[in-house]
Amino acid sequence: MSTVEITLDNLEQTVNDNDIVLLDFWAAWCGPCRSFAPVFEQAATTHTDVVFGKIDTEAEQQLAAGFGISSIPTLMAFREGIIVFAQPGALNSAQLEQVVAGVKALDMDEVRAQIEADKTPASAPAS
Repeated sequence: MSTVEITLDNLEQTVNDNDIVLLDFWAAWCGPCRSFAPVFEQAATTHTDVVFGKIDTEAEQQLAAGFGISSIPTLMAFREGIIVFAQPGALNSAQLEQVVAGVKALDMDEVRAQIEADKTPASAPAS
């Protein structure tokens, strides 16, 4: 599978309808983005069970701002609709493979339990 162009119109459906989604936030003028692009494309053909989406931060400024993207390229991974990885900087193929393997290996019950634990306010210390 090749990469998919992600826009404000298809982001939510893409993330919600697929188990694993990797997003590459990029721009045409960005040198590191251009060097990361073939690595991302190759991984997309290798991992057909993962959706590899590309978000042009120039065309989708609202989307980039919504995710707080301040440096590109930024790679973001979703698993079962939850952001489980976000990191700026171009990766080489071995590093990207490590990210994909890590996302696939996650125990999502543990991830959801940790999210719930993080939401629970700590009890106030006794006076």
